Amino acid sequence: MSKARPIRKILVTGGAGFIGSEFVRQNVANGTKIAVVDKLTYAGDLSRLASVRKHINFYLTDICDARRMGAILQREKPDCVVHFAAETHVDRSILNAHPFIATNVTGTQTLVNLILKNKIKRFVHISTDEVYGEIARGRFNEKARLNPGNPYSASKAAADLLIKAAIRTFGLPAIIVRPSNNYGPWQYPEKLVPVIILKALKGQKVPVYGRGQHVREWLYVADCADGITHVMQKGKVGEVYNISSYIERPNIVTVRALLKLLGKSAGLIQFVKDRPGHDIRYALNCQKIRARGWKPKVGFQEGMAQTVDWNKEHLVWLESKLAFLQNYWRKVYR
Repeated sequence: MSKARPIRKILVTGGAGFIGSEFVRQNVANGTKIAVVDKLTYAGDLSRLASVRKHINFYLTDICDARRMGAILQREKPDCVVHFAAETHVDRSILNAHPFIATNVTGTQTLVNLILKNKIKRFVHISTDEVYGEIARGRFNEKARLNPGNPYSASKAAADLLIKAAIRTFGLPAIIVRPSNNYGPWQYPEKLVPVIILKALKGQKVPVYGRGQHVREWLYVADCADGITHVMQKGKVGEVYNISSYIERPNIVTVRALLKLLGKSAGLIQFVKDRPGHDIRYALNCQKIRARGWKPKVGFQEGMAQTVDWNKEHLVWLESKLAFLQNYWRKVYR
């Protein structure tokens, strides 16, 4: 158990994102002082922070801007930096990897330099299960080799390695967290669950790669954020922690479950050409964090039902994001 001083103030990068905003909301509720840095790219949204906006300091900033980030750290003087900021969508990384290298690799190294310079006491980096690559049987523990299979996961693996090198070379007080697939309220409609919900509600065909046999381990976003807070407070500096649910489903099973919750026919399913390098299965061993007293609270059926209900209630938000996303990427890839 770490003997670091209590964490009273956190700077959160990517705090207007899907998982980052849930972490912010939970920690504000816990009475922790929070500062948020977010570039507000297409996937960032201050609506996610509306309920806690008056309780946080917000900075519209790119983490690659070392001068600006340095000034923010000098002003806020956090006990801990929790680093969510990242480009995350695999499909987009296949089309254009450059933004992923810029944010996920260069941005992370910029933060590493600033953490060391400003003598921040703790740095929690949010990675992904995808850095391990695919696994047909068994589960990856934290000592498994990294074997990323697409540009997104390669950029996240590069960030992990830069942090591990800084831990060894400079004594960077960092912890790496690798969660499994998240879902839940406020997820951007480029990911599987909200895409299926939105299209089904509109009576449109729901796309499923290949034959839907790719297996993912599903973790409700509130559980993920709680696990990250647990690691931040009780994890050991220099270590890696997997966070998972042990709830794994082939994508076709997940899609059918969502359609059933929505009262929609499985006839809406449309199998589409598989994407290049699509990993068949991710699965994590998370006994390390469970040995420190954490486990998820929300089961698959409960979490998916809550997610469906939330998206139904926020359909206007979901549709506006999808329309913006389609227009945005038409401009980027024209």
